[in-house]
Amino acid sequence: MIVLLGVVVVIAGFATRRNPLLVVGVAGIATGLLGGLSPREVLASFGEGFASSRSVTIFVITLPVIGLLERYGLQEQARRLISRFTKLTTGRFLTLYLGLRQLTSALGLTSLGGPAQTVRPLVAPMAEAAAEKKYGPLPEKWREKVRSHSSGSDTVGLFFGEDCFLAIGSILLITGFVNTTYNQHLEPLHLALWAIPTAVCAFFIHGARLLRLDRQMARELKAVHAAGTAGSADSKETAK
Repeated sequence: MIVLLGVVVVIAGFATRRNPLLVVGVAGIATGLLGGLSPREVLASFGEGFASSRSVTIFVITLPVIGLLERYGLQEQARRLISRFTKLTTGRFLTLYLGLRQLTSALGLTSLGGPAQTVRPLVAPMAEAAAEKKYGPLPEKWREKVRSHSSGSDTVGLFFGEDCFLAIGSILLITGFVNTTYNQHLEPLHLALWAIPTAVCAFFIHGARLLRLDRQMARELKAVHAAGTAGSADSKETAK
């Protein structure tokens, strides 16, 4: 039972808002030492864990490429492209991206999108440009809200879309656990098919939230710009 003190370290670290990497590292070291491992064995376990899952960190390779593309105007080109579609609002654009993210994830193409390689350089600037085209410069509060909804669309699309692909890791993990623990014969295709209704519901529910974002934006930003216009007119009258 004393080994479970590592869980307490994780809870305490997250509750006090410490660096997550540091918290997990300290918790792992504490768990290993309390479990009777020597410092050398603990270090070897860390090394073996990193070597066996080093593919998880492959996304780091994309960061310099995305940074170089942004330096040479990727976000500006994305904004310019979205400005050509006059009837495409922020909510409609993010709903289209949500559907595209779900479809590609359902086909196993989970790496086509993501916060680093797609949301930051393309999706978020295009969503902001769709709003600025209609309402002008966005207040910082709404700029952050549009960015958060852009990231949320990517996450929801991936989370509910990937389970429709029968060779994804989560499906194989569930079938393997159920079959070995409960002596069942559950096929990955069965889970993938049952995930389709959930993905459809997620699309309509989150899509409705994104379309509601358009209504909120229209209501609040029109009031903000109306107040700014009135204030500007008063300032001109005072100057006269």
